[in-house]
Amino acid sequence: MPSDLWSFTLNLYAHPGVEQACLSLQASGANVCTLLCGAWLGQRGVACDADRLREIRQLATPWHDEVVQPLRALRTRWRTAASDDTELATLREHVKRLELEAERELLTRLEALTRGWSESVAQDLAVWLDGLAGDAGQQHHDALHVLRVAANQP
Repeated sequence: MPSDLWSFTLNLYAHPGVEQACLSLQASGANVCTLLCGAWLGQRGVACDADRLREIRQLATPWHDEVVQPLRALRTRWRTAASDDTELATLREHVKRLELEAERELLTRLEALTRGWSESVAQDLAVWLDGLAGDAGQQHHDALHVLRVAANQP
């Protein structure tokens, strides 16, 4: 698996079922960027604890709520209208790219936050994912399983 979070995310997302699992979790309110970070940390053997979960949420929640989510909401709101309006479809694609850039920036910030967290032999992948998924993880336990399995594959 790649060592940086962005490359790990791209690699993980390419595994069968991961995209759909992430979309299901996202639709239930989960912050997929924090889940991907948790999968990355767990795969690397970084121990999970309440303080680290809190730090990740404190960093990610404002960026997600104030930057990523408004872009996603706009893109989603334009979906139907853009199917009949070429100019709006082009603008929607720009918004989609901005949303992806905002997610990449969040992942970059999460990687910087966690850079000093030592790797070990901890087997906390499930703990990271359960701790970061919240209610969405309870609703979509199968989706979390897909992420766990994919994160443990080369």
